[in-house]
Amino acid sequence: MKRFVVMVLAALMLFTGSEVMAKGKPRLGVLRFTNETNAGWWGSSMAKDMQDMLINELATMGSFRVLERKELDAVIKEQDLGASGRISKSTRAKVGNITGAQYLVAGTVSAYEESTSGTGGGISFGGLSIGGKQSKTYMAVDLKVINAETGEIDDVRTVEANSESGGLSFGVNIAGFSGKAGGFEKTPAGKAIRACIMEIAEYLECSMIQGKNAACMADYNAKEQKRRKKTKSAINLE
Repeated sequence: MKRFVVMVLAALMLFTGSEVMAKGKPRLGVLRFTNETNAGWWGSSMAKDMQDMLINELATMGSFRVLERKELDAVIKEQDLGASGRISKSTRAKVGNITGAQYLVAGTVSAYEESTSGTGGGISFGGLSIGGKQSKTYMAVDLKVINAETGEIDDVRTVEANSESGGLSFGVNIAGFSGKAGGFEKTPAGKAIRACIMEIAEYLECSMIQGKNAACMADYNAKEQKRRKKTKSAINLE
């Protein structure tokens, strides 16, 4: 009996401890990304796509309480329906329990460069072209962490990524219809986007969880100094 009681108490302590730890995690809301470049891949859905990618990356880490804001209207409608009296009291969503964000994370694609070498169409016959390509991509995202209570910017960082890819490009142009049917399985742009998202998530974990004095911050500060030096060297000031 005593053993059973001890096991129950241990389970309760473990549950309570994990609940306290969960409540202590920073509560983040991720905003849609914006773009200040002429990147050809940026379309109407990319702002939401990159937002979703970062939400998933942060949620997978388990270091944050990531709040869903894209579907907030649907949540409010469900609560309003519950308050209308049409749903059982035991199962309805209660009003006033939506968790508020402590911080809002915003990202802006501030630089994008892509260079392609190779003919891209070594063989061409009857509208069909096959060729080899080698592409390199550079991408930078300006990150902001906004205090949701004060509206102040608590943290800023520029995250960079480089990627390259090589392979076969297969194109067809028949009777006025043209399109790419092969391409690269993973494009340099796609790799750079994913790398930036992962770097943002890892930086936030370092900065917000481990703290500004953590060893990992030294690596990020070194990257920042290198980026600034490189940027300054490319500017011709008279």
